[in-house]
Amino acid sequence: MDAEFLSRLQFAFVIAFHIVLPAFTVGLASYIAFLEGMRLVTGDELWFRISAFWTRIFSVSFAMGVVSGIVMPFQIGTNWSRFADATANVSGPLLAYEALMAFFLEAAFLGVLLFGRDLVPRWAHFFAALMVAAGTLFSSFWILAFNSWMQTPAGHEIIDGRFFPVNWTQIVFNPSFPYRLAHTVSAFYVTTGFVVLGVAAWLMRTGRSRGPARSMFGVTLWFLTVMVPLQIVLGDLHGLNTREHQPAKLAAIEALWETQARAPLTLFAIPDEQAETNRYAIEIPALGSLILAHDLKTPIQGLKDFKREDRPPVALPFFAFRLMVGVGLLMLALVAAANWLRWRRRLYETAWMLRAFELAAPLGFVAVLSGWVVTEVGRQPWTVYGLMRRSDSFTPSLSTLDVAVSLTLFVVTYLIVYPAGVLAMARLVRRGPPDASAPSEPVEGGRPAAPVRAAAEGGA
Repeated sequence: MDAEFLSRLQFAFVIAFHIVLPAFTVGLASYIAFLEGMRLVTGDELWFRISAFWTRIFSVSFAMGVVSGIVMPFQIGTNWSRFADATANVSGPLLAYEALMAFFLEAAFLGVLLFGRDLVPRWAHFFAALMVAAGTLFSSFWILAFNSWMQTPAGHEIIDGRFFPVNWTQIVFNPSFPYRLAHTVSAFYVTTGFVVLGVAAWLMRTGRSRGPARSMFGVTLWFLTVMVPLQIVLGDLHGLNTREHQPAKLAAIEALWETQARAPLTLFAIPDEQAETNRYAIEIPALGSLILAHDLKTPIQGLKDFKREDRPPVALPFFAFRLMVGVGLLMLALVAAANWLRWRRRLYETAWMLRAFELAAPLGFVAVLSGWVVTEVGRQPWTVYGLMRRSDSFTPSLSTLDVAVSLTLFVVTYLIVYPAGVLAMARLVRRGPPDASAPSEPVEGGRPAAPVRAAAEGGA
């Protein structure tokens, strides 16, 4: 429990609490922009009521994300000052672009989105929603560009222990960035989609806002019918990229000790890092190579190919990856079951299915956190992969007491702020969007009005 370990624990705690907020707001901003666009195109006030409902929830989550996000760069400077000093010429501009292009864009237009509904034309309100959504995506772009550069550094030179840019295109579009961006943003969209389905299912099951809830559910289910399988494909492509550029991480994810072709797929095991073996392993022969390399001939590198001091921990990425994949398959099964019930015209009357989606609302957050553990723990012992070790990044002047005090304060503060924010959003959910009686609201088994039918039953 030295200062470096506590600093790692503090960073993990703070970023784990922070990442669940953009995992929600990035997708929710795009969803609100879609709702505003539907209102503008169709003139149906149903979409206005749904948009207003989710905009209020977005504002609470966005405020929490801003507060928790500000902590991150300060923490890098205080606890990981040698890393901040060595990478400043790369990290500084990337994080500045994120602030200038994303944060100010979100902050400027969120005011119009929140307070301008009766003050600006509909097209201007829709434009404000688009700008807020664009801001969240720009934020993801630059943050993930920096993180990806740490994972697969490119476009720099090292002079006297410091990184200097040589080619900004290579820095930003480093080898893992396109895959990480696509995989992460789609994960954020899926996370938001399951929250929307969970809220809509609860509203319908409790008899509140049934018209808006059905429209929310129908549109989002179509969207997830495409996005959940796409997310699995993007994850596979990201895995192929990891095998090429971070083979030690992939070996840890699979708890693969020996380099081999026709590598097995390990469904379950207890990795023993000291003995360099797996206990109680349940394996499917050759399937690992087929998934990891898409053929049975390409050798998959094992952990024994790397020095012990260059290997990541095995147990955390191994189990976190299986949790992430398991959650993804469960999401796919739920979407498939819901579509089968919709085809049978029994979706909205099947209480167990609605209850299942209520319980599934947090699944996206579980998958995002699991993926973050795989990505970050699998990079160890490096902060800049293969070039700068974690031990060379830590602030040496910090004492164990210093970090213990700051960690305690973070834990206490977050355990007050986050429950308060969640309770505020829960109150908004309990109110639900206004359910005005209008012929445009869909009726199960009947024929809803054209504008709603086109979106809720025709596609997102």
